[in-house]
Amino acid sequence: MSDAVRVAAVEDVEPGEALRISRDVMGTQDDVVLVRTEAGEFYALDNTCSHALASLAEGWVEDDCIECPLHAAAFSLETGEALSLPATEPVGTHAVEVRDGEVWVTPGSEKGDL
Repeated sequence: MSDAVRVAAVEDVEPGEALRISRDVMGTQDDVVLVRTEAGEFYALDNTCSHALASLAEGWVEDDCIECPLHAAAFSLETGEALSLPATEPVGTHAVEVRDGEVWVTPGSEKGDL
């Protein structure tokens, strides 16, 4: 497993918004989308929709999912599972920690693996 990477300050991501983090920063094959829910929880997923290769960071965050901007496929923030068609394959997830007002993502790990 990789080391955690500082990706943002908590205030950099408004509730209900998403931020694309470059694969160059993350050391991953895909960019990562960092999501902050309206409740203030952070999640990180692979950024590319498994259906049509669109950027999930350009989509919409609603409750516990993120919706692709191209065809409205929804993905679970918790598990990466495809929740609606046309997507049928999940996207990868990464563990997120908030430490002293900073957001850290561990590439290649799932939430709870830390």
